[in-house]
Amino acid sequence: MSDKPPVNVRPFSDIGLSDIEEVGGKNASLGEMVRNLANLGVRVPDGFATTAEAFKRFIGDTGLAEKISGQLKDLDTDDTQKLAQVGKAIREEVANQPFPEDLEADIRSAYEQLVDGREDVSFAVRSSATAEDLPDASFAGQQETFLNIKGIDGVLQAIREVFASLYNDRAIAYRVHHDFDHDVVLLSAGVQQMVRSDVGASGVMFTMDTESGFKDAVFVTSSYGLGEAVVQGAVNPDEFYVYKPALRDGRPAVLKRGVGSKATKMVYTDDPSVGKTTEFVDTDEAERPLLSLTDAEVEELARQALTIEDHYERPMDIEWGKDGVDGELYILQARPETVMSRAGVRQRFRMGEKGEVVVEGRAIGQKIGAGSVRVMTSIEDMHEFNEGEILVADMTDPDWEPIMKRASAIVTNRGGRTCHAAIIARELGIPAVVGTGDATKVLEDGRGVTVSCAEGDTGYIYEGELEFTVEETELSAMPEIGTKIMMNVGTPEQAFAFAQLPNAGVGLARLEFIINRQIGIHPKALLNHETLDEPLKSQVSEAIQAYPGPREFFVQRVAEGVSTIAAAFAPNPVIVRMSDFKSNEYANLVGGEEYEPDEENPMIGYRGASRYLSPDFVDCFAMEAEALKYVRDEMGLTNVKIMIPFVRTTKEAKGVIDLLAEHGLVRGENDLQVIMMCEVPSNAILATEFLEHFDGFSIGSNDMTQLTLGLDRDSSLVAASFDERDPAVKFMLERAITACREAGKYVGICGQGPSDYPDMAEWLLGLGIESMSLNPDTVVDTWMRLGKVANG
Repeated sequence: MSDKPPVNVRPFSDIGLSDIEEVGGKNASLGEMVRNLANLGVRVPDGFATTAEAFKRFIGDTGLAEKISGQLKDLDTDDTQKLAQVGKAIREEVANQPFPEDLEADIRSAYEQLVDGREDVSFAVRSSATAEDLPDASFAGQQETFLNIKGIDGVLQAIREVFASLYNDRAIAYRVHHDFDHDVVLLSAGVQQMVRSDVGASGVMFTMDTESGFKDAVFVTSSYGLGEAVVQGAVNPDEFYVYKPALRDGRPAVLKRGVGSKATKMVYTDDPSVGKTTEFVDTDEAERPLLSLTDAEVEELARQALTIEDHYERPMDIEWGKDGVDGELYILQARPETVMSRAGVRQRFRMGEKGEVVVEGRAIGQKIGAGSVRVMTSIEDMHEFNEGEILVADMTDPDWEPIMKRASAIVTNRGGRTCHAAIIARELGIPAVVGTGDATKVLEDGRGVTVSCAEGDTGYIYEGELEFTVEETELSAMPEIGTKIMMNVGTPEQAFAFAQLPNAGVGLARLEFIINRQIGIHPKALLNHETLDEPLKSQVSEAIQAYPGPREFFVQRVAEGVSTIAAAFAPNPVIVRMSDFKSNEYANLVGGEEYEPDEENPMIGYRGASRYLSPDFVDCFAMEAEALKYVRDEMGLTNVKIMIPFVRTTKEAKGVIDLLAEHGLVRGENDLQVIMMCEVPSNAILATEFLEHFDGFSIGSNDMTQLTLGLDRDSSLVAASFDERDPAVKFMLERAITACREAGKYVGICGQGPSDYPDMAEWLLGLGIESMSLNPDTVVDTWMRLGKVANG
């Protein structure tokens, strides 16, 4: 307890973290930032806080405290109807009680000092509980927030309403569930000048990735209008990731940009006299497909977030607003991140046999849940919800929390990764799929479904209650095995999670996977955008709206995918293979049929190095090269190495190296290494000659097997003969490995062989291969198995 004499009101500039018992965690944090971080560039709107002592007197001097204590004694919070009845009665009594004269006088005085004669100014009045936002509690959002409050009378009433909200159903239930005594949790009201984000933008950011626990990124969400829309989950916001090391070095740092639908926004009402001060309106159709922040604004927010994190020395959960009038970015709240910072043993959930996907949306967490659907349209029906059901709703708010903790999974129509449903699902450790759009229409009560958040960014709701497995892995002590275990990673959205596994980097990052998932359009269709016929031209135009142009769309999206993987695994190497689409695969991209030949056998046709050197493709390859150069040279992710696939001849080898150099990617400059995919028999036969042009080999055992044995690996008729352990294949692999070792150059393998065949992994270990790149789900098992071999 502070040794200062008890007072009713304190300005933000006079409080800090040492005053939590007096003004609560939220207000103490605001004061801490105002006092200590303003000169470091963190902009926090000014305000004042009522004290816990003032609240105690407000309810205690009239005997109301004793009455409340009696009403809450022995209350069964699982009886949602009784909980609602008792909570409503208490709130009405608190909201109607007059202030003690000295308290009202002090609030009026603090208000006049804050307004300082201005007329067109409004305020946010928020709660700050004395136990709120401590490291092991998450009270955030349980009490009410009132926005766009004007005039001293409005502020006084809003403070009373905030005090009453200490007895919201959700707050009562949370305290009971977490063994907090009702009478020791006191409330402070924070009165803070509003940021005009109603005509700007706002959102939430975390100084770590909330899904994986990756700590070198700032995760930013943003939407038009007031931030309550994002927090409540009423809108699907834009999402950005910012790489902390690049930001600290003053380099371009935005790893990823995701356009949310942003269909609605919260704004001020024109006439607050109608009984509400904010309302939801539809976002202008033209604004929805655009990003609500520029890269410069995202990076500025992230810089403020880093300053806050450095000061608090822990991951932080931060609310921010962009003032549409002055254009500045402001911090509105900051509190410790309370979920991933408490994470323990790694669990891996895996689906068994999958059923039909009936709904999909944004995955929250990495777990799986199954049960019967319960579609909820009103909190008044909470008593109908049964333990273990799947909660399906348009969106949730804190009033839903008493039943959320009883659900096996949560599914909502609206919301992004920082909405209420997402935050509570993480807190409770249950899977949630948000932003589905139509779950309440597609799913019906009693229907058995399985909710999977274990398959990347997208969450899937499968038909039926399906089987799944849960594996717990202790990752602290992996054995020495005499080689490096790397990973094959093609999906940037899973990179942060995969990087939490033990690894020595990424041995294969497939650029075609990134192009397919993040672009989906043939590069020629983008380059020829202006001359495309309809409806293809409109289809491409719609996809690229958030970017300056079609070429920039391709380059930035590739750079986003590559930089996300590179950042996740830094400083370990990430070997990025340039695109290796076959002509039939390129044809499947939007517009692809216009530009691709119809080949009899695409597997050994127009692909790899020969495609890059073709006059018809050279401008497409230039965009890939531009993206990688940006990631390495501008963002500083020099752990990216380049790999060239399907190089048939030494002439092609020299041609591609020269072509890369023309685009500013010169071997040896800025530590650039260029690896060759060793997958054609000629590569092993002339290994020494090929190595004159490259810094090493990465063996692709799949293509090497099919070309050495002369069989089509896509044909079921000869599939039985496909075996990487065939003596002829092993001859080729040994020749390639020996040549690399004699030349003192890198050699690794990134095919399926070591994952599928333990004996092959052991054989490669005996040859002294430098690395094995495995699929993520086989890393731990293969590593442990090799450990037994290596250590006897």
